[in-house]
Amino acid sequence: MGESINQRVKQVREALDLSQRNFSTILALSSSYIAGVETDIRKVNGRLVKLIAAEFGVNETWLTTGEGKMFAQNPDEKFTKLVGLFKELPPKYQDVVYQMIEVLLKVKD
Repeated sequence: MGESINQRVKQVREALDLSQRNFSTILALSSSYIAGVETDIRKVNGRLVKLIAAEFGVNETWLTTGEGKMFAQNPDEKFTKLVGLFKELPPKYQDVVYQMIEVLLKVKD
């Protein structure tokens, strides 16, 4: 028997090298909800499929049926992980990170 949609959700998270906590934070869901999905306690609904596809560039067909490639396009994994970590920061720290990036871009030249 093939893998379930719940198992494919876990595969996405692992392919992006995200913890359940980070993955759930990016999706604005609780980590217990994601844990429930990954352990087949919770069902994966269409809303979650669309959310994962939109946030991570996952191929909806692959996620729902297992056919095709996992990602609609090959994501830049470091960028995806960076965005996830950045979103976890409080706004005042996001501003600091943004300022640091601007300084680094000026200094590199």
